[in-house]
Amino acid sequence: MGTYPPYGPGAGGVGRRIEEAIELIEMELRHAAAYVNDAVIPQVRSESISAMRKAADALRNFADRLDKPPQPPPPKDPRS
Repeated sequence: MGTYPPYGPGAGGVGRRIEEAIELIEMELRHAAAYVNDAVIPQVRSESISAMRKAADALRNFADRLDKPPQPPPPKDPRS
């Protein structure tokens, strides 16, 4: 049956385990940073560019509608 903390060479063993834990944490942080840089950032950039283009098109269409002269009102029905 295992014990926690595992048997080791006394107080020096605890320091060694802490160093190993720190090394593992640093390695995981490097992997997480690499994932963010390699996968997340390019995806966010791509989706942001697409959203900005759609917004620009919508604003261009809106500006075009504002730029058009007003349409004359339809003629009134003489029967009313």
